[in-house]
Amino acid sequence: MNHEELIPLIRKHALLNAIKYGGKAEVKSVVGKVLSERPDLRQMIQEIFRLSDAIVSEINSMSLFDQQNLARELGVQVLKEKVKEEKHLLPPLPNAHKYSKIRVRFAPNPDFAIHLGNSRAAILNDEYAKMYNGIFILRFEDTSPSVKPPMLEAYESIREDLKWLGINWQEEYIQSQRLEIYYDYAKRIIELDKAYICTCKPERFRKLLISSIPCPCRDLPVEEHLKRWEGMLSGAIKRGEAVMRIKTELNHPNPAVREWPAMRIDPKPHPLQGIKYRVWPLYNFACAIDDHLMGITHILRGKEHEINTIRQMYLYKYFGWEYPEVIHYGRLKIEGTMLSKSKMRQGIEEGKFMDWSDPRLGTIAALRKRGILPETIRQIILEVGIKPSEATISWKNLEAINRKILDPIAKRFIFIQDPIAIEIKYIPKEFQAKIPLHPDHPEWGNIEYKIGPGSNIVLVQSKDISCLSEGSIFRLMNLFNVKKISSSEYSFFSEDILAIKKFPIIQWLPYGVGIEISIIMRDGSKIKGIVDDHILKEDFPNNFQFYRFGFVRLYKVNEELIGYYSHD
Repeated sequence: MNHEELIPLIRKHALLNAIKYGGKAEVKSVVGKVLSERPDLRQMIQEIFRLSDAIVSEINSMSLFDQQNLARELGVQVLKEKVKEEKHLLPPLPNAHKYSKIRVRFAPNPDFAIHLGNSRAAILNDEYAKMYNGIFILRFEDTSPSVKPPMLEAYESIREDLKWLGINWQEEYIQSQRLEIYYDYAKRIIELDKAYICTCKPERFRKLLISSIPCPCRDLPVEEHLKRWEGMLSGAIKRGEAVMRIKTELNHPNPAVREWPAMRIDPKPHPLQGIKYRVWPLYNFACAIDDHLMGITHILRGKEHEINTIRQMYLYKYFGWEYPEVIHYGRLKIEGTMLSKSKMRQGIEEGKFMDWSDPRLGTIAALRKRGILPETIRQIILEVGIKPSEATISWKNLEAINRKILDPIAKRFIFIQDPIAIEIKYIPKEFQAKIPLHPDHPEWGNIEYKIGPGSNIVLVQSKDISCLSEGSIFRLMNLFNVKKISSSEYSFFSEDILAIKKFPIIQWLPYGVGIEISIIMRDGSKIKGIVDDHILKEDFPNNFQFYRFGFVRLYKVNEELIGYYSHD
């Protein structure tokens, strides 16, 4: 076998080996594959090693993208191995057998959109509801008009985000519509002498609390506390003058548990209720009452709520109720991403962020706008699981999952950032380039361009061409080879695919083909360029892969194309 026959054989296996292992081929493996295909060439093993060493060196100097593109041009069929998908199963719910129907809940505060961190609770509860054929309840906890003021638009935004995540709920409640229920239970707990209306100044009460000394209000007659309660409701008692407290052990080892507050006066208008109510339940009172009335069997909450669990158990004991099963999991963080709702809200109000879908944020709305798929979010949450230890999600892992899901379904298009036009002289004939919409889906077809003596101007990225020195040879993707004569002069060089010499492959578009596009990057910066106008035949919004750029979620806004960069 002569070199003209041997080189294509070695090159084929070098490309296959490099693509299989992330861009780096190994000489011994390539030689082994060559001899496995052609055992009759063993007498040429020294020559095969010599040529393989040179070819592997050149193949490894190319990017993985260029290797894949060269393989397509040479007709080398790259078979993708089927990766066995790892299933991440949640542990069984404790004591599930005790309950005829499992009932779980997700209870967001509508003071902002939900983000990747608190979507964890929604996804875990949804998974358990499906696992046990149970009931998933959505409960808006919006009873803090001053401390955590609800945003009217957040209610619907949260619903939309949950639906997008594939979460269905069978029951929905809004706590601000349940004030009369809380008032009823407030009166009952006072009548049981397990709660009282405290009119002490906060500073004095704290000193007594730390010293495990009861405040003067604690042991007043029930009738006096009922009178004070009516004064809170009627307006006779003003804001800051009284609070309802639940009786606990005054010597409890954790001062945060002692005599915790259950009701307070807050006359600030509520976005749903206006000024109809002036007395509002605090978190632990409303949450505990609702968990009982809604028949919640299992509560999944962060470890930071362990003290709240202890507080709420007092109410259950006083009313003679059985407390639900509780699972506390560790805090979830995302590398380099802000998940503080108050800070995000402040940033929007100050104009630092566009809105809660700004790509710099970790909200579900932002991830959706960027092209992160709901399957990706669910998978990474299930990978983290329900462990009690703190967990951190890296963008690298999240993007790897998203890339794996998107890669087989996203169509490919050419995008030229900061395009410049170059004229290629001395093209001997008309050439036709075929750019596949997806290399693994030939049935999707190709985009075809014709370049020849009469249509010899192409658009390329300025950064691709400016870095080439005079006399350099480069290849226009899926077309032919070009020589750079000077900074303003280019000529046709050859048609063949250069086998061993190093050469860059440059993406391009025919002059006049393309539509302007703006792409918002992850840091909020904007880049501009043109994309193949065949993309206008697609539906929007949609996820696409731009050759040698990355995945982009594309929107059509008033006939203008705006993209959000997902990842490479």
